[in-house]
Amino acid sequence: MAKWTLYHTEGCHLCEQAHALITPLLMSEGSLLLTDIMADKQLIAQYQVSIPVLKNEHGQQLFWPFTAEQVQIFLALAD
Repeated sequence: MAKWTLYHTEGCHLCEQAHALITPLLMSEGSLLLTDIMADKQLIAQYQVSIPVLKNEHGQQLFWPFTAEQVQIFLALAD
């Protein structure tokens, strides 16, 4: 099971940037779940104006814009 979820949507250049920034910082390949908000009306309502959003398994969220340093801190705090 993924420890991290990245809420995104297809064609979102900010989401692509966030994914590229996050991926090398994760310890394992399978620890990031990509969730397209367009698949769920509730997710659209919740995240349509704030994607990309990185969420940990405890429900804490990191909203864009974020830097690699901010992601590293977010990842470390959730462990």
